Amino acid sequence: MADGAFDLKGCRVVVTGATSGLGSAMAEALIAAGASVGVAARPGPRLADAVARLADSAARLGRSGAAVAVPVDVRDADSVTLALRAAVVGLGGVDMVVNNAGIGMRRVNPRFFERPQPFFEVEPSAFDDVVATNLRGYFLVARAFSLHFLEQGKGSFVNVSVNRETMARRGFVPYGPSRAASESLSAIMAEDLRPFGVTANVLLPGGATESGMIPDDLPLDRRAGLLPAAIMGPPAVFLASREADGLTGARIVAKDFGSWLDEYRARRSERETGAGR
Repeated sequence: MADGAFDLKGCRVVVTGATSGLGSAMAEALIAAGASVGVAARPGPRLADAVARLADSAARLGRSGAAVAVPVDVRDADSVTLALRAAVVGLGGVDMVVNNAGIGMRRVNPRFFERPQPFFEVEPSAFDDVVATNLRGYFLVARAFSLHFLEQGKGSFVNVSVNRETMARRGFVPYGPSRAASESLSAIMAEDLRPFGVTANVLLPGGATESGMIPDDLPLDRRAGLLPAAIMGPPAVFLASREADGLTGARIVAKDFGSWLDEYRARRSERETGAGR
């Protein structure tokens, strides 16, 4: 499914952790589809470089969307509040937030692929660090931006997740539990926000993905099986489009997005046909 199938002109999206990996890939796809993107990440050269890169992509493709810096530490409530203000001012408002900023097993155990570390060897400080970003960060960002969405009567969240096998994989404490908890958060968000016309959906690659969370020295035979980060682009663009209006509580696997979208459209067509009888 090509990103060009959807026109996101006028759409304003904030992507956390957008300076690299999955976040960068989604930001690139959104810019290419015409959206304006708030690049939310810790302040510094990487953030400035990412904004410049996206602005260059927009100009090269002749897109009208802008790229703006949204400095933030997703683990800090005050920082997230300031990021909301920066995004609203810089973009003129926000229509969708992609909760993507995260810490992987590499931070806890650099050799997690070949030498899984049992949970009882994980340092409590490392556990807290991962949960603070992967769960508390999602909560703080969603909590702050929900207030903006409720005020304007619309908006959507996309929470990036992982395969359920990863959530229970040997040696994957605390990453697995943090992602399992964020999916629970996502399901509750969808229900809590439903009465207000605000949506929340889950998006995941569908397998290990080429990103900064993968060890640099991973053997070539194992690296060959990694999914490209760009796989997250098309479903992210769809979720920002008008076609996704009203969709909430969905769990979309990026590598299966083409077939998922066909089924989604077929179900919607059936409902519309039935309503017209």
